[in-house]
Amino acid sequence: MNKRVLASIIAFSLAPSAFAQDKPKPFTMEGELGFISTTGNTETTSINAGITAHQELEMWSNDYLIEGLYKEESVEGDDGEDVEFTSAQKFFASAQGNYKLDNPDNRLFGFASFEDDRLSNFNYQATLALGWNQKVLQNERHTLEYSIGPGYSFVETQEGENQDSVIVRASTAYSWLISDTSKFTQTLSTEVGSENTKSRAESALTAVISGNLSMRLSFKMDHNSDVADDRDNLDTETAVSLVYNFF
Repeated sequence: MNKRVLASIIAFSLAPSAFAQDKPKPFTMEGELGFISTTGNTETTSINAGITAHQELEMWSNDYLIEGLYKEESVEGDDGEDVEFTSAQKFFASAQGNYKLDNPDNRLFGFASFEDDRLSNFNYQATLALGWNQKVLQNERHTLEYSIGPGYSFVETQEGENQDSVIVRASTAYSWLISDTSKFTQTLSTEVGSENTKSRAESALTAVISGNLSMRLSFKMDHNSDVADDRDNLDTETAVSLVYNFF
């Protein structure tokens, strides 16, 4: 990530288009796509994609997320032949429904997620959780909410070992409308269990290019406390992507 990319995002944030809307839409959905290809001593192809949706109803506030990452590399072996291998292949999906109480800022939530990361310590990780959700801040520029509650984690390692356990899940989501054309978002979640503690975080800066098209600079972290000796606890992903707002 270089200074030109950051300068471009800052410039786009001053464009005449706008994020701000007079009234919240009942349904919003945006798609994200990033692609990087390099050639030379090492040839790589990297693709990240995702869909994010939000549904705002009279009694429910729902969030949906689907994202994937694929990376292929080609290097020259000792015999002079190119060797191709997949260095990243990941799929993640989640959904959270928040049922509004008499005070609509207080809700009861249900959460479900599934992750398949072929090159991680785990064959798959899935989560179900229920609990309390509260919107603690909402004004023209800032929103902040948190969720906390018990759940259950379904986990299988690459060696076929089951690590299912009862967990406590906590998460926060923050959004800052920097200007009418740029915003910053921060999400953080952790799932604490007897076998493993799984945490995810994403920081993102989004700026409008034109109309419904935006550019996003994001940094993601995935951390697992219990992994095999030959695996890293922390995985990170830095990406520059184009984002299209469908609704």
